[in-house]
Amino acid sequence: MKKIYLICSLVVFLGIAGGISFFLIRDANATIPANVSLINQNGDPYNFGKDKTKLKLIEFIYTHCPDICPTTTQKMVALKKDLVKNGVFGKNIEFITITIDPYRDTPEILQGYMEGFGIKNDDDWLFLTGDKKNIKNEQGKIKQVTDALQFQFKDPGNGQFVHSTFIYLVDQNNKFVAKFPMGKEFNKQAVYDKIMNKIE
Repeated sequence: MKKIYLICSLVVFLGIAGGISFFLIRDANATIPANVSLINQNGDPYNFGKDKTKLKLIEFIYTHCPDICPTTTQKMVALKKDLVKNGVFGKNIEFITITIDPYRDTPEILQGYMEGFGIKNDDDWLFLTGDKKNIKNEQGKIKQVTDALQFQFKDPGNGQFVHSTFIYLVDQNNKFVAKFPMGKEFNKQAVYDKIMNKIE
């Protein structure tokens, strides 16, 4: 009888270990397609394959979000200040915030969102959306990025999206490095340390 319990326990352990390994390998191999192009808060095109000189901290939001998205953006503002002090923000790392609601989050709306957080409109923190004139195609492009990083989201029909709660650090080639919790669980120091370790 003990032998059966041992075998069952071993099978369960191997199953759990295999599941964990699968997710770790999946994340480690995640890469944003270089051919994806969106538009930024100024209506200018942004291509993920163009700049291969900086790390990117990627946040997914929608501006109508009542809680976790604005909380995360606020914490990223504080993180940015630490990175600016160290002289690496804009030089070694940039922030990219991508809306999952391109229909409502036009470049003008994203500019307003930035202003609300005191975020300077420059090339060091970009806010990306899709061209409203071709919204279905643009939604598909955004989904290519979210799918690559395993970020899940869905609009249940009331405009309040249900979505994953992670932000992502990717390297100069858009390859996954690490992910961090959004909202109140966002640990500024842990994210800062990971970024600095990767730069050094």
